Amino acid sequence: MRAVVMDEYGTPEVLRERELAVPALKETEALVEIHVASVNSGDRLILSGAFRDALPLRLPHVLGIEIAGVVSEVGENVTRVKRGDRVIGLAAAGGGYADYAALDENRLAVIPPELSFRETAALPAVGLTAWQSLLRYGRLQSGQRVLIHAGAGAVGHIAVQLAKLLGAYVIATASARNLAFVRQQGADEVIDYAATEFWDGIQPVDLVLDMVRDGGATERNSYAALKDGGKLLSLVSPAISRNPAIRGIEAQFVRPEPNGSDWSSLVRLVQERRLKIHIDGIFPFGAKGIAEAYRVHDAGGKKGQLLITWAR
Repeated sequence: MRAVVMDEYGTPEVLRERELAVPALKETEALVEIHVASVNSGDRLILSGAFRDALPLRLPHVLGIEIAGVVSEVGENVTRVKRGDRVIGLAAAGGGYADYAALDENRLAVIPPELSFRETAALPAVGLTAWQSLLRYGRLQSGQRVLIHAGAGAVGHIAVQLAKLLGAYVIATASARNLAFVRQQGADEVIDYAATEFWDGIQPVDLVLDMVRDGGATERNSYAALKDGGKLLSLVSPAISRNPAIRGIEAQFVRPEPNGSDWSSLVRLVQERRLKIHIDGIFPFGAKGIAEAYRVHDAGGKKGQLLITWAR
């Protein structure tokens, strides 16, 4: 099968196309023929070497944690999916930038025939992160106030929509060129982070969701935007829970976990057209296409999700 691998850490230019064997199945795994994968920030950080100590790899390595495709084979103990099912999946260890990937059945969710792979491929990791951040970690309630940083991004634009569906008052930060887009997602207030100190003059919020990699500046300044006893959730700082207690604010690092019920809820919202995944770019499968997608990702300012597609 075709695969795009990294033989070393570095920039997108180190990615290479290789012929690899189709993965052998364990008894609780399904083999998925991949039709769509996503460009995920986690993959990009793995490629750069930022996670090499926390997540050591055996090189060469196939990146790609979010996939959508068709089950082509199942292990002998698989009961949740069957051959021919259209599924989305979370390949936490990578493997999605290939023609086929083997995933444990608990990391797959069946999608209905009326939904496309493109509009659901971002749900396994990005959608799950937004959902679990707000509901499981944040326990966001109707009438509460939430501040979502990077509201135009892959996780951010989904989190804005979900927070509104939950009945919250939503404030989001974004670049000047993406302010209108974030308002379209339902944000009640949008702050241009480059022109305004977001914490200055803001009415205190119950919850902050931070996904900005800026050396911790956004995290530190977010305390000033929170009510006493509020919650600060980070997608980028695993050490945040060790921060000194400030005004009773609960600081947590979000670690999304595969959950069939959560995925089913997200799929249902997309099916009901209450949640829309914005696709900002589509790139062909291959080293050249994936490298170009990463360059677009690195340039910043994107809206929603970038996808990799196979010609099938």
